[in-house]
Amino acid sequence: MASTSDIRNGLCIRYNHDIFKIIEFLHVKPGKGPAFVRTKLKSVTTGKVIDNTFSAGHKIEDVRVETHKFQYLYNDGEFYHFMNEADYTQIRLLEAALDRPDLMKEGEVVTVLINTEDNMPLSIEMPASVILEVTHTEPGVKGNTATNATKPATVETGAEVNVPLFINEGDKIKIETEKGTYKERIKE
Repeated sequence: MASTSDIRNGLCIRYNHDIFKIIEFLHVKPGKGPAFVRTKLKSVTTGKVIDNTFSAGHKIEDVRVETHKFQYLYNDGEFYHFMNEADYTQIRLLEAALDRPDLMKEGEVVTVLINTEDNMPLSIEMPASVILEVTHTEPGVKGNTATNATKPATVETGAEVNVPLFINEGDKIKIETEKGTYKERIKE
């Protein structure tokens, strides 16, 4: 059993007969009244995100997890297939268990959280950023650069990201996976 002081991003807990992963939290100590922890929880089975508030000191049941490195192989429409880099065993997960499946390209190495009780995969943790190639974007209009103007661009995985006007087709860009936002252009 853990308490609210143990809450951190990525912690898996058992709550309302389901397993949730904490994706965001905030400890609040109001001037009047008891402290509490405001959390955003994502179900690892359905992918549904809920908001919940725990009072300070509330006991929570944490789920013991192990992390393993897996390589993303392919997507067959319903399932995403991964291979363990240590023993080459394969697993498949529903899209709901993934945070940003649209930013994963084949061969990408991700961290899989596995429940130690039943050895079932719970969720995928993407690297902090990924480097993808821009496959389609409109050319930037000259003179339209007075402020931080952006345009939509489609990357090789099919995801759409807003990029600065100077980005062209064929450029490789670094994308922050948590927010799905452009970080920088990669020079080769």
